[in-house]
Amino acid sequence: MRRTLILFLALLVLWGVVTQVNHAVTGWRVYVFVGGLFVVYAALTQPLRPGLATSLLAGLVFDANAPAEIAGTHTLLFAAAHLAVFKLRDRVPRDDTIGRVVIALLTNLALFLAFSFTQIGRAPVPAAAWPRLLADLVVSQVFLALVAPWYFALQTRALVLARVERDNSA
Repeated sequence: MRRTLILFLALLVLWGVVTQVNHAVTGWRVYVFVGGLFVVYAALTQPLRPGLATSLLAGLVFDANAPAEIAGTHTLLFAAAHLAVFKLRDRVPRDDTIGRVVIALLTNLALFLAFSFTQIGRAPVPAAAWPRLLADLVVSQVFLALVAPWYFALQTRALVLARVERDNSA
């Protein structure tokens, strides 16, 4: 339980940073989405239950700010992404930062595309939304690549400071 709480608090810090960045770039009509970053660390380094609980809580935080019509979409997508990364974690380099960043970029791409396809039908002219979505994706991936090492270090250090013991199955 303590492991989940510590990781969730670190997620809230990242969420605060991302919301401030999104507020700062509204004049440029760009939206930064880093959903993959909210899922990857827990999926790669934590046991299934606490990691999945952390990803579900992150999805709930995202859904709390989403319009009412799409309630639960982030939670379901984050859970699916967590389970996919968790299943693949023994086959990918998960102990070094570069490997984690690459996995976070791929996960973010998958989540961004999945979320875009679930919501594109709501646009008056769906084809006209794709250039904007492509710009948002490029900005999101660059931001994620820059912030991910800091965020992974924050989560690791938070677990150490909270004296959460490393799980041998992780």
